[in-house]
Amino acid sequence: MIVNYTESGWEIITQRSHGLLAAQICAHWNKSGHGRYWVETIVATAEHDDVYNEFENHDLVNAQGGPLNFKMTEFKKDYAIRLMQMAETKGAWIALMVSRHIQFVHGGDPKASTFITELKKREKLWMKILSVSPSEISSAYRLLEFCDAFSLLICQHAIQPEQRKMDISAGPDEVVYTVREKSDQVMVVDPWPFELEKFKLSYESRTIAQLCFKDASEFRKIVFDTPAVLHELIIKKD
Repeated sequence: MIVNYTESGWEIITQRSHGLLAAQICAHWNKSGHGRYWVETIVATAEHDDVYNEFENHDLVNAQGGPLNFKMTEFKKDYAIRLMQMAETKGAWIALMVSRHIQFVHGGDPKASTFITELKKREKLWMKILSVSPSEISSAYRLLEFCDAFSLLICQHAIQPEQRKMDISAGPDEVVYTVREKSDQVMVVDPWPFELEKFKLSYESRTIAQLCFKDASEFRKIVFDTPAVLHELIIKKD
């Protein structure tokens, strides 16, 4: 989950909500960049972090009792196996995209090296099923990673103030895209990679006034009991 500290308490954005925002971004990409497995790419973008379902896992609070931000989590083989099983049983393209994401996030972690080696072997089977090339997979994953990065910037309130440009990520064409906040909740991306010249995005958060929790169960119950707040923003061409 994404945790932001605010004057009102902890703002919680679940990984699944962040994934849905990333999928919204992906769905607006220009049609010339859709590729053969377009629907599957959108689904993979939405579900790339579904293993971190805050209502199922137990590592939700840190030693001080505060909510555990996603940056504090580390590779857990059981979680990765569960995520890959969910992906592979949905489809080979989903499995390829999620496999690449695990490699991107945990590629430098020695704890993940054996698992990643096995994933790379499995990728050959998935590629054979779909008759796809390595370049197709890499291009599609770069789009997923771009959407993931953009969604994270939004959810973490990390967009720079005073209309200062900042990099989002490289897209499927390996071009680095930038974003700046033109006005409150209106953002401009350059160069423009989307089909429409203006569109709306949304995501949900929950703000919890209580700062410490005795365990994951207490935190989970409070999250369940806290109503969500909808956030909307506009992405437009300059």
